[in-house]
Order: sequence, then C-alpha cells, then structure tokens
Amino acid sequence: MADHNQLISTAVHDRLPENYVRPETQRPRLDEVVSDADIPVVDLANPDRAAVVAQIGQACRTHGFFQVLNHGVPVELMLAMLGVAYEFFQLPAEEKAKLYSDDPAKKIRLSTSFNVRKETVHNWRDYLRLHCHPLHKYVPEWPANPPSFREIVSRYCREMRELGFRLYGTISESLGLEQEYMKKVLGEQEQHMAVNFYPKCPGAGADVAGLQVLKEGRWIAVNPRPNALVINIGDQLQPLSNGRYKSVWHRAVVNSDKPRMSVASFLCPCNDVVLGPAKKLISEESPAVYRDYTYAEYYSKFWSRNLDQEHCLELFRT
Repeated sequence: MADHNQLISTAVHDRLPENYVRPETQRPRLDEVVSDADIPVVDLANPDRAAVVAQIGQACRTHGFFQVLNHGVPVELMLAMLGVAYEFFQLPAEEKAKLYSDDPAKKIRLSTSFNVRKETVHNWRDYLRLHCHPLHKYVPEWPANPPSFREIVSRYCREMRELGFRLYGTISESLGLEQEYMKKVLGEQEQHMAVNFYPKCPGAGADVAGLQVLKEGRWIAVNPRPNALVINIGDQLQPLSNGRYKSVWHRAVVNSDKPRMSVASFLCPCNDVVLGPAKKLISEESPAVYRDYTYAEYYSKFWSRNLDQEHCLELFRT
C-alpha cells in the first residue's frame, strides 16, 4: 500500500515541506506577471460562423489559448464537477492512499506534482488522473467515493468530448482545411482528465490568478470569465498546422489564502496515429517544419523529461 504522506492534500500545512521549496531562481516572479492582458474570448453562440472561425484561428496563432462562452456545457454540471472533486480530495487519507501511484503509465491514479520519480523539487498540487473513453471500460475502476462521483464525472466527460470535437471542426476550418480534417487524421481520440487540487500554500503570495500563459517572453494571467471554459490547443496542433498555431508554456500559481481546484480534460490520439503537418499546409514557400511521428513516440518522450527542459516538440523538427 502506498504511503499517503506523499500527498499534500492529506494535511493542512503551516510550513512548506523541504522537497517543495524551489530555488529562488525558479520561483515565479509574480510582480512581472501581466494581469490585465485578456486571453481571447470567443462566443460559440455567435450565429456568424465565419467570425467564430476567424477568432479561434487568430487566438491559436497569437496565444495558443482562448476562452469559450456559450459552449453548451451546463453550468450546473460544471459546478457539480468541481463540487465532487473537492469532496474527493477531502476524503480520509487512508481512502486516498488506495489510489496513489507514481507510475505515469497507470490509467487511473492519484499522485502529486508532475513526475515524482524524476524530479528533485515537487510542484504544489495533488491530482487524480482518469482515463475516460470509452466510459464503460474505465468507470468501474474510478473512485466509488464520493457516491455521486462516477455519475457526475461521466456526464461531464461526455460533454467535454462533444465540445472537443466541435472545436476540432472549427480549428480545422480556421486552417483552411475541411471541417472533418482533424477528426479523420487524429482518429478515435483517447480522453483523459486531470483533477488538480492546489491546497493553500504557506509562503506563497496572496490571491493571484491561478493559470498563467507565456506570450512573447512575458507571463500573462488568465482571468476566466464567469462560466467560461479555458481552451489550450496543446502540442499536437502545432505540427499539424506546420507551426502556424502555437502550443505555449503555461503554469499554475498557488496562493496562501485559499485552495484552488482545476479540472483539465484532454483529447489525444491513440498510440499508432501518425502526426505531422497537413499536406495542404506544405508548399515550396512553407516547407514542412516537423517530421511525421507516432503519438506513442511523442508520449514516451514527453514523460521521460522534466518540465523545465526544452519543449518536447523541438525533438520532432525537420
């Protein structure tokens, strides 16, 4: 059985454990964070589809992140998802210890930081990672506590998957590709979720925006609009767009006066899918910037490195 002391959500900390203290040079310099630079916001209910496509394309080029409003995911379901996530992290330590693992290959696991086995300084978060597709295959292994967990999270996963595929269509169009392009090329998408819990952190600054993204060398605070979802286009669309769309660095910043919860949903290709620039986006004027590779190759490289190393995609440049 795992040692539940490895999790930081099992106790209230009045001081930071040694292995979570970052060297001064690696700490976020919060006074340099740009607080009022808004991440693009796209209203998916806008009847002018061409405008939505253009806005999303622009956001993918400039930020790699955007917020969506009127996305179709019921607000009460989003609140229920966060509520049941808080309940889960408040379970007794012994209960959570059953799910603890530091093996990134496990489909369902509770862990801490990013890659516990490799890193010297840990990140101040615990997270529950779940595989979510197909649901009937994975739900029986999900936590049975809190009692409503499986039902609420299943509903949330279905909504997220549907939204993800809608956004694929829009992003495909924004590149001048057919609407179904990404759905065809990326194939049957695996779906994962990371439920991230950031306890109150002794020694951190007071209330700061939790999510920050790097743009032109400066960190920008993402201030989510009420009921919006924040979309991060992730790594695979950068090669697919032949470098036009950016997968950007982002980070979470904790604070000392309240805990924070985030739920990240991921769609990603199956292992044998071949990724690389869309043929239509390659020409003499814009030759391929990336070579073709399988998702399995990407995934193994991603988990074998540290978070502060060069971007994983650099390994696939032509």
